[in-house]
Amino acid sequence: MSTQTAQSPQPAQRDLLYSEEEEALRSVVRGLLADHCDATAVLARTESAEPHDRELWKALTDGMGLAGLLVPEELGGQGATHREAAVVLEELGRAVAPVPYLTSAVIATEALLACDSDAARELLGMLAAGRTVGVLTVPLATAPGGALPDVCAQDGTLHGSVPGVADAVAADVFLVPTGAGLFAVDATEDGVTVAPQTSLDLTRPLATVTFEGARARAVGPESGPAVRRGLRAGAGLLASEQLGLADWCLTETVRYTKERTQFNRPVGSFQALKHRLAQLWLEVVNIRAAARNAADTLAAASADADVAAALAQAYASPATVHIAEEALQLHAGIGMTWEHPVHLYLKRAKSDSLALGSVGRHREELAARVNLPAP
Repeated sequence: MSTQTAQSPQPAQRDLLYSEEEEALRSVVRGLLADHCDATAVLARTESAEPHDRELWKALTDGMGLAGLLVPEELGGQGATHREAAVVLEELGRAVAPVPYLTSAVIATEALLACDSDAARELLGMLAAGRTVGVLTVPLATAPGGALPDVCAQDGTLHGSVPGVADAVAADVFLVPTGAGLFAVDATEDGVTVAPQTSLDLTRPLATVTFEGARARAVGPESGPAVRRGLRAGAGLLASEQLGLADWCLTETVRYTKERTQFNRPVGSFQALKHRLAQLWLEVVNIRAAARNAADTLAAASADADVAAALAQAYASPATVHIAEEALQLHAGIGMTWEHPVHLYLKRAKSDSLALGSVGRHREELAARVNLPAP
């Protein structure tokens, strides 16, 4: 009589390659950005009093519904996953697009998805439509699980000040974590002041948001889990934006070194530059692997999402800065000019490396989660 050995269930096979639908989405978004967000327009906007491109935001949201990718269909969104949102962020990163997609369509949206209330569902519908920009009112440098700003809720009003809030100048509603829960405050409410700060990245400006008796409405009884969920998704998908930045830097640098000549030869033909460019290509490939893994684990609501987000930022942040630095250097004199857009990519890369937790913070988080002792 034969016996059958019990087989342990095999984990579902993961596919980190881009699907046909994701590539189609990429093509549409890239085409839109090529028409509405060229380098000359972005440079001009950084010198204006209006850092955000509201027309581009309207095209991305009203025209394509991209602000609601992470919002369920029953709440007015597209019911897509973090993988699709990651593709959008890759293309926005390639164009250093001055729109509040990461802050509103990812971080604020994810924080609201953690709140089970009518007020949160109403706000999710407004954010998904794109006509309302929501911003989680924490400093951009705050890591998932990091300390929250000291804002006090008293009798339905808020009191306190939060510096370094990204895209605050474009916000229509602020999501404010307090010890009494998560609150929503309209940007036009009396007692709300938004003071722009000098920002390294001119395409993602920072501001100090101050509440002096501003009326607020509760959207969640606990702010900690909601903020952590929002920042974790932000950190995981930020790697996709960094991938777009890095890929543009490599592509444009290769193109430039093929066209720029010295001693009657393209500078890209010199062996030393070939080695440097090959190293950058390897770093882009590794960023893509880390970013896709983070997006896929978030989409699958995997228990490894925290590990994947920390891993992605631990690698992608320094690698993207290195690639942007090399791009500027390999563009030589023209790369040092204001008119060439490479400085925008370097500034965004450096700003992203400090956003949502430093590299050191993410390495410590990763080491703790995989039981890797410090040396």
